[in-house]
Amino acid sequence: MQLSEQQSFNQALIKLSVLLYQVDGVVTLSEQDYLNEIVEKLDWESPICPEAFINDTIYQTRKAIDTGDALPYLRSLQQDLTYDAEKTLEVAMAITGVDGERSEAETELLSLLTHKVLAKALVSGAAAVQ
Repeated sequence: MQLSEQQSFNQALIKLSVLLYQVDGVVTLSEQDYLNEIVEKLDWESPICPEAFINDTIYQTRKAIDTGDALPYLRSLQQDLTYDAEKTLEVAMAITGVDGERSEAETELLSLLTHKVLAKALVSGAAAVQ
């Protein structure tokens, strides 16, 4: 089944969110609550229910972090996340700050996200607004 661009973005946004809240090794209730809020607002268009998708994403993300592949994992989401770069950045900033602090690992991933993964999309989006 071919996913719509919107659904591919939705799934990438969940993967990014899980990566960002797990990368520091501390998962807080506020981070999980924020992820649940994001998922509830998504227009989900997949035969796989969001809960099953999240469970699989948690497993895949843990594996990427444990093997030192968090950065390549983030880069692999680039095409889908640029579908709505502004929303991606908004969610990334919120989920890394919702627990009151950003770890060094979260800051490193945010930097990669803004300066490499989303840079062109954010610049072209800002130019379109002007």
